[in-house]
Amino acid sequence: MEGVLVLNHNYQPLNVTNVRRAIGLMCLGKAHVLETDSRVFRSERMEIKMPTVLRLNHYVRRPTPVLRISRKAVFARDNYTCQYCGARNVPLTIDHVIPRERGGKTEWTNVVCCCTKCNNRKGNLTPEQAGMKLRRKPTRPKFIPYISYTKFLSAARNPAWRPYLEPYADLPPLQ
Repeated sequence: MEGVLVLNHNYQPLNVTNVRRAIGLMCLGKAHVLETDSRVFRSERMEIKMPTVLRLNHYVRRPTPVLRISRKAVFARDNYTCQYCGARNVPLTIDHVIPRERGGKTEWTNVVCCCTKCNNRKGNLTPEQAGMKLRRKPTRPKFIPYISYTKFLSAARNPAWRPYLEPYADLPPLQ
C-alpha cells in the first residue's frame, strides 16, 4: 500500500499522506519515523529509508468529528457484500432494513449494503415479511473519524499499520 500513516503525538491516527509530504515533515523536524520499509529515498544530500508510519513530535488538537453515514461508508462497513445473499462484485445499493415508508430512518443501525436483485425482491417490506434474513445485524462503527472511514478500513489492510489502528475501531480480520 502506498502512503504513510501519520499519528498524532499520542499515537492517534490522523491521516494517510504521500511519501513526499512525509519526508517534508521529517526534514522540518515535525515528525519522526516509527516504521520503515525496504525502499530507500536518495537525493544529493541524503539517503532515507522510506517511512510507512510517522509520529508527530507535538500534539495537534483537533475537534472530534462526527462519523456521518454515507453510501461509501456503508459499503465499506459491509465489505462491499450484499447483506442478504452475500454477493460480491455485483451492482450494489443501500437498503433500509425497516423501509422509510414504515418509519425506518437513515441511520447506521437501519441501512445495509444490498445487491439490486435482493433490493428489488425485498421492496418496501421488512426482511421477515419478504422471507429474507440479514447475514449480519447493521451496527454503528466503533471508530474515531480523524481519517475517513473508507480510508481507515483500507489502511487497516496494511499489516504494518494495523497495530496503530486496532485500538480505535473494531477491524475486520485480514484477508
